Amino acid sequence: MNETFKVMEERASVRLYQKDKEIPNETLHKILEMAGKAPSAWNLQHWRFIVVTSQEQKEKLFPIAYNQKHVLDASAVVIVVGDTEADKVAAEVFEKAPEEARNILLKNIKSAYSQGRPLGEREALKNASLGAMQLMLAAKALGIDSCPMTGFDHEAILPALGIPERFIPVMMITLGYADGPAKPTERFDINRLIMHEKYEEKL
Repeated sequence: MNETFKVMEERASVRLYQKDKEIPNETLHKILEMAGKAPSAWNLQHWRFIVVTSQEQKEKLFPIAYNQKHVLDASAVVIVVGDTEADKVAAEVFEKAPEEARNILLKNIKSAYSQGRPLGEREALKNASLGAMQLMLAAKALGIDSCPMTGFDHEAILPALGIPERFIPVMMITLGYADGPAKPTERFDINRLIMHEKYEEKL
């Protein structure tokens, strides 16, 4: 099997981790580096990754994550936040682009984001989710298991981690070494999910 397909096939949500087993710093850094290579609209890279490894900080997250124990047992917890004002980095992103192309891109981005917070939030959620998925695949490729979580108090996490109003919490991801196999999940046959040319209801 193609190695990429193998990683995608074997990635599963793990909630039982080997306690007190640390992920080497260089491994964690590589996972995050690869996550940062995910695609994003206008290459604005809407994601930011808050990496929590101390037990003290994980204990603060525990009630925010509705007492889900894998938050305490994981080697690391990554909170993925999305930038609702990603247009503010556009000039930096396109700093080296040819002037004419740069001006057009910056004008288009400014126009889009002038629609206000709702658009910024949609873009933050969509694009940061791409970064989150790439993070989990990168982790699995390096032998690290993960579990994506959206079940946490999105309001309480902001002051707990000092997250500015500009950013919204998108996902919490536990990382670590599985203590046993992940619980198997059933998936729909792909043919049920595929439609050609237009939407058609499939039961």
